[in-house]
Amino acid sequence: MSTDPIRLGIVGLGAMGRRILEVAHTHPRYAVTHAADLDEATVSRLQAEHPVVLFSTTPADVLRADVDAVYVATPPATHAGLVVPALDGGKAVFCEKPLAVSAEDAEAMMAASAGRPTAVNFALSDRLATRYVEQALADGRVGDVLGVEIRLHFPVWPRRFQADAAWVAGRAQGGFVREVFSHFAYLTDRLLGPLSVVQTRLDHRDEASESTAYGLMLAGDIPVVLTGSAGAAGPTTYEWILRGSHQSFLLRDWRELLVAEGDEWVPVELAGEEGSEYSRLSLFADLMDGKASPELADFAAARRVQRVVESFHEQR
Repeated sequence: MSTDPIRLGIVGLGAMGRRILEVAHTHPRYAVTHAADLDEATVSRLQAEHPVVLFSTTPADVLRADVDAVYVATPPATHAGLVVPALDGGKAVFCEKPLAVSAEDAEAMMAASAGRPTAVNFALSDRLATRYVEQALADGRVGDVLGVEIRLHFPVWPRRFQADAAWVAGRAQGGFVREVFSHFAYLTDRLLGPLSVVQTRLDHRDEASESTAYGLMLAGDIPVVLTGSAGAAGPTTYEWILRGSHQSFLLRDWRELLVAEGDEWVPVELAGEEGSEYSRLSLFADLMDGKASPELADFAAARRVQRVVESFHEQR
């Protein structure tokens, strides 16, 4: 393992880009040296807070910089135009999800990634709950897997922390299927295998992103059902349910895991370090040292998820 810090450049300083900037600043294996965003006010504010970082309103400045890795935190339709030249320039790339919007962009990114350290930041890739259910499946405690249910609801979309990101509200790149379901599609792919699409439906009330979503998929012969909505009364809901003949699991609000062996849910006590941007940056540093981990999503997994996610938009 190299003792020199990884020189990191960040493109896109919205909610996630700023988060990575702050986390990497505290991480002993990284030195953030360059960052860029199109918004001048954002760049000026962050430059004052981080005077040792070279900020720019031109993303290409980061791609041309003498950095070891680039974190891409821009809207998904722009990913390929940043990821491909970064990889062609010899940089490692850690990218926000979803991988891309179009199949052509995803394939270009896949081709450019050959032989380069690359990963996609899926929040569930190294969570304690993910690892616990994965082990329960491997140990046979679940029994036969009978199905998966994914339930998502948002009384307001975009969510408040993304309110300034206009693209999240639009059909072209945004919507909760891309932004949120992609995480749970990744989780299902990770635990049960690649998903095939049987039927999908999106409904829209206006020109904004979807108001309701329904999908029937298969992981092998296991049915996987998504129901989602935005703009209706009710609490925000993130639920992923694995139904097993011996044990069933409910993952709620990203971290809370419950198990059922009879007719009621019981909380699971999870021990250990919870996954986070910090831990995934550690895994990415290991990847750059040649040590890959199943707890860090690669471009191939992200490409499979992208196919499933975009099937909703293709068939609307």
